[in-house]
Amino acid sequence: MKRLAVGLMTTPEYIEWWGRRINDNIPKPSQGDSQPIEKHLRVVPSELEIIRQDFERRNSELEKKIGQ
Repeated sequence: MKRLAVGLMTTPEYIEWWGRRINDNIPKPSQGDSQPIEKHLRVVPSELEIIRQDFERRNSELEKKIGQ
């Protein structure tokens, strides 16, 4: 028994429609409500910076006690 192999017939119009159909499901950000990314970021100090700040705080407390 013979089998017929039929390839997909895609036209440029079909390919364009298929691409739009898929991309229509992706919500696009609205330009009116856009805010700078910096508004959502915060600076997190490194572990070394935290240790340095703690050292400076303790050092200043000890200097005050020595001064008294």
